[in-house]
Amino acid sequence: MADPQPIPVNARFGNDFVTQLVVVLDTDTMKEVAEKVAYHVVGRRVPPRNLPMEVRYNGRVIGVNKTVAEAGIAPLKSVYVDYVRVQ
Repeated sequence: MADPQPIPVNARFGNDFVTQLVVVLDTDTMKEVAEKVAYHVVGRRVPPRNLPMEVRYNGRVIGVNKTVAEAGIAPLKSVYVDYVRVQ
């Protein structure tokens, strides 16, 4: 099995006004990607909420257990992370 490869992505969280370069691994799940992006934003510019998070890539929500590689997220592409909207 190959070593995990770093993938830098442009990430934005919720209604934050800042886009950040966040390094994820190709083996990270979307849950881990969401946590890595949230680390730089939640509690700083966006208030914490007791809700799960989701990752959107190319306009669609990616399942929490899919990896970066499985989702086809390429270096320097944009991902959007936010809390799951409660209906």
